[in-house]
Amino acid sequence: MGGFAIGITEFATMSLLPDFARSLHIDAPTAGHAISAYALGVVVGAPAITILAAKMRRRTLLIGLMIVFALGNLLAAFSQTYPQMLAFRFLSGLPHGAYFGIATLVAASLVPRDQRVKASAYVLLGLTIANIIGTPFANLLGQIAGWRSCFIVVAVLAIMTAGLVWRIVPDEAPDAKANPLRELGALKKPQVWLTLGIGAIGFGGMFSVYTYLADTMTHVTGVSQKMVPLALMIFGIGMFSGSLIIPRFERFGLLKPAAGVLVFSAIALSLYWFTAAHLPLLLMNVVAIGMGGMLAPLLQTRLMDVAGDAQALAAALNHSAFNAANALGPFLGGLAISAGYGWQSTGPVGAGLALGGLAILGVSVSVERGAKPSL
Repeated sequence: MGGFAIGITEFATMSLLPDFARSLHIDAPTAGHAISAYALGVVVGAPAITILAAKMRRRTLLIGLMIVFALGNLLAAFSQTYPQMLAFRFLSGLPHGAYFGIATLVAASLVPRDQRVKASAYVLLGLTIANIIGTPFANLLGQIAGWRSCFIVVAVLAIMTAGLVWRIVPDEAPDAKANPLRELGALKKPQVWLTLGIGAIGFGGMFSVYTYLADTMTHVTGVSQKMVPLALMIFGIGMFSGSLIIPRFERFGLLKPAAGVLVFSAIALSLYWFTAAHLPLLLMNVVAIGMGGMLAPLLQTRLMDVAGDAQALAAALNHSAFNAANALGPFLGGLAISAGYGWQSTGPVGAGLALGGLAILGVSVSVERGAKPSL
């Protein structure tokens, strides 16, 4: 439920970008900064909250994070100006990374070691289901009742999540040895930074396309805005399928499947330039781009392996990295659009980011082997 609520506010905001851009009297590339503000909140909040709350009970922390998340979305629903929207989206993003990081650790602690990728993928299923059901519904609701209704729905879901966490999650005592300094120890490990870099750069391509998908469909594909929820649902199906498929490759390790996902994403994103004008091809391409979400559980599990005792901070930082990608992708995509390269130019921009992530992965492998950087 928590992932479902977070998925709606993260992805539906992108799909409703044209609506709140008109309401706040700004253009689409400027409105994209609201996406970046949320992502910046995740980047800042994930490490800060995890470090400061190192000694808290995990259940208590998860409940508190959902309450703050609900408040941020409720305030965003009543934003009257562009600066207010930026501030409240930043507030909404603060709990995101810490929530997912702690939730993943709780899930991983309940399964055998060889099922951690599956557990991480299951925690993230809420995000993918949000893209299949929640985001298209929120987009449709936004078209009918206004974009503000989307944030109100998310606030209600967040309060429901807090109640469910209190009811279901085991109230275990925190690790007696946990402290902020131990968590900060993760930052001394080069492999932690390299793994975060793979996500921060490599994941940006998906967000570059997704943020401007609604505008691309209306301006390039030439279809009604009513078709946008269908495309969002298909994108979610791609993410959902990827989350179910990727645990099957855990026997090959973590970095080899991650490299395969990045190559796959680069190809899918490159094709976007050619498919954007043709609805059937575009929809098939959107499924493939959505499947790039397979990268998330792989990197989440990789961080568990390289972070040592600083598990909580590393798990949270993974979502900071993805939301750095969420900020970088729309920013670079917006620059390409503003420069006159067209809405479909977000595809090649995204392909470049996927290849950048692949290059960092190559460095990670080389450092681990003690060799010169190469794939």
